[in-house]
Amino acid sequence: MAKNINATLDLNKSVKSFHSQITKLLEFTNITEWNGKKLREREEEIREQAMILAGQCIAILLYNLSISSKILNYSVSQTQGWRNINTQKHGYKKREIITIGNVGVTLNLPYVLERNLTSKESDNFPLNEPKIKTSNQGFCPFLKWLGMSEGITPLVWSTIAKYGAIASSFDAARSTLIDWGINVSLKRIERLTYLFGEIGINLRQSKILNLEMGHLSNSNVLKDQRVVIAVDGGRTKIRFNKKGRRSNKTNRHGFVGEWMEPKLLTIYVVNEQGKKIRTSAIPITNDGTYSGYKEFLKILEMYLVNLGISEAKQVLLIADGAEWIWIHIPPLLKKIKCPLETYQLLDFYHAASHLQDFADAAFSTNNERQQWFKKARKTLKKGQTLNLIRNMDEFISGASGERLQILVRERNYILKAYRRRLLKYNEVASRKLPLGSGAVESLIRQVVNLRMKGNSKFWLQNNAEIMLHLRCQWIAKSWDNFCDSIFNSFIKPQAA
Repeated sequence: MAKNINATLDLNKSVKSFHSQITKLLEFTNITEWNGKKLREREEEIREQAMILAGQCIAILLYNLSISSKILNYSVSQTQGWRNINTQKHGYKKREIITIGNVGVTLNLPYVLERNLTSKESDNFPLNEPKIKTSNQGFCPFLKWLGMSEGITPLVWSTIAKYGAIASSFDAARSTLIDWGINVSLKRIERLTYLFGEIGINLRQSKILNLEMGHLSNSNVLKDQRVVIAVDGGRTKIRFNKKGRRSNKTNRHGFVGEWMEPKLLTIYVVNEQGKKIRTSAIPITNDGTYSGYKEFLKILEMYLVNLGISEAKQVLLIADGAEWIWIHIPPLLKKIKCPLETYQLLDFYHAASHLQDFADAAFSTNNERQQWFKKARKTLKKGQTLNLIRNMDEFISGASGERLQILVRERNYILKAYRRRLLKYNEVASRKLPLGSGAVESLIRQVVNLRMKGNSKFWLQNNAEIMLHLRCQWIAKSWDNFCDSIFNSFIKPQAA
């Protein structure tokens, strides 16, 4: 698709051009030339013309909006919060906006700028007061209001960010975007994707601040619902610049890659049969962070309070055996007043893997291992953990050396979970709540492993945080709501 097709700003002319092009594409002459390849090519050409027509229509809409005095005045009122006392009108600026189909329309728009002090005013400025530093940056209220300050329409920007996040790479995202009528450079795709996600991170942070100040609203989404909170961690290589001088050869600092654990959460609701509910009224919440467990706890608390966890019917916290989870999250659930019927559960399949390791060390033949493992697994699931631990102790009493160390380690793992009351599988199963943390493990695979994990992949921590946040929204199928929150954030009728 060609880059930057000029807008005609004439609907009849655009439709006539579309009709002319499509008429030719609907014709066929030599039947022997037709096959699947030929039809696919014709489909692509028809799609391209349709997107160009759509872009021409959007360009007309934008132009009509831009010449309406009512719209322009309203855009000024809706962006007052972005101004300061020194911001003044600064004439008009021409700005080109790219729509879908790569149709470009030039708009002549009012521009505001932070007023610089004149030399005379600067000389008269009180000596005992600091001089105001100005950014010399202004904006078009119309573009700010409609989320088009980057020179593209909201649909184009959100589509770029979506494919920039969910594709296997930015290069793959560019190929997909070109196919759908958005032809921008690779660097611009990367920049716009990170900028879009950074706004989302800032909105999340503002909710955390509102929580700390006691101003966070409660949506009551989880009222009378059966809620599951699953938590786990992944692995990503984060790059850190080496200290010292730049290399004489490359004039750059080198970097080292260190594995870092992103901590992820998923919050979802199950029905009375234990099946996951996924509706617009009860959305799934996914998120995570690379900023350590303290920041993770703030994010988790913000989501739970905002969703109205205190009004839930039942709550289940399920995770693997990571110490930080069971030390910090249960007190948090108590702090935010989770319902009395709140359960904490070690992922059953994770516990079973430790029984398998115990069996591997306790028996010499595979048949014996499998027989014991199946029996131990059933005992654990029935809630007869003490009987299982006594049985494990019998094997430990007759062991020695390295084999003894393995058996004691695996027994102690089960014993520790039992003392924490994390092995109530029979009780949880009777209420038809999940026994495994497969939901968050699947989230880690889709969000982290498929894009962000790899020996040859090194991420800057800020970029990794943004990509993690974006991909979480997509996997939760809440992308449209996420985009709405981004574009609504540009509306600031009054200064804070």
